[in-house]
Amino acid sequence: MENENRWMALALEEAKDAAAIGEVPIGAVIVHDGQVVGRGHNLREHAQDSTLHAEVLAIQEACMTLHTWRLEDCDLYVTLEPCPMCAGAMINSRIRTCYFGAHDPKAGAAGSLVDLLSDTRFNHQVAVVEGVRAQEAAALLQTFFRGIRQRRKQKQAGQKASKQV
Repeated sequence: MENENRWMALALEEAKDAAAIGEVPIGAVIVHDGQVVGRGHNLREHAQDSTLHAEVLAIQEACMTLHTWRLEDCDLYVTLEPCPMCAGAMINSRIRTCYFGAHDPKAGAAGSLVDLLSDTRFNHQVAVVEGVRAQEAAALLQTFFRGIRQRRKQKQAGQKASKQV
């Protein structure tokens, strides 16, 4: 449990880096033999690229670091339950275990909406450990989206006021 918390803390730092630049605060790290070999946070908005999820970026970096696409001795730590695209990337790269923080009832592919990672019809299954530092991960997301809603309300109020003048 100590290692799970340690690695998830790094994923949470990645998520905070995403929030600092206006991205949805999701972060991921990949660990191999006790070393971080890949890390990433969402960059969809900055790059206007729907594939730039934290997990995908971490997988890409781990593949470059280890000089292989087979990450079978690697564990991925991510702050939010992976979506179907990221679950597919984990299956294809042979990630050993996915540790995630908060559940994602709208797009979760590790049990919330669908369970792709344990589907035996695929050539590889990824073990899943859920709820690692879930409250911290969920709080980051809630704070981020609360801020967006507040800014939206302020903008709407400003538009109403300028129309009345």
